[in-house]
Amino acid sequence: QVQLVESGGGLVQAGGSLRLSCAASGLTFSNYNMGWFRQAPRKEREFVAHITWRGGNTYYADSVKGRFTVSRDNAKNTVYLQMNSLKPEDTAVYYCAAGSQLHIGYDYWGQGTQVTVSS
Repeated sequence: QVQLVESGGGLVQAGGSLRLSCAASGLTFSNYNMGWFRQAPRKEREFVAHITWRGGNTYYADSVKGRFTVSRDNAKNTVYLQMNSLKPEDTAVYYCAAGSQLHIGYDYWGQGTQVTVSS
């Protein structure tokens, strides 16, 4: 059974930083691309960041480029999202997702972790 468990969310003031983690189990982690998404209240889920299965390529939404950094540790089956210079508009539930290297898209999703940025 595949599980993705996010952690590291919380309440932070604007300008602060948080580091989210997503621990994966039940899959061969190094074979999966990993993504981060977020969903704010009354909004649709949106893409935040993506890292390829070997970690060689990363992609970001324009809204977080230069502030967020995605990374992974395949030895620990974990993907991270370092979030700096946080803004109130970054407030959302953050989800990680795993997608096989063999196709586009994501196969598995975590339950999410809440990030709240106060002004």
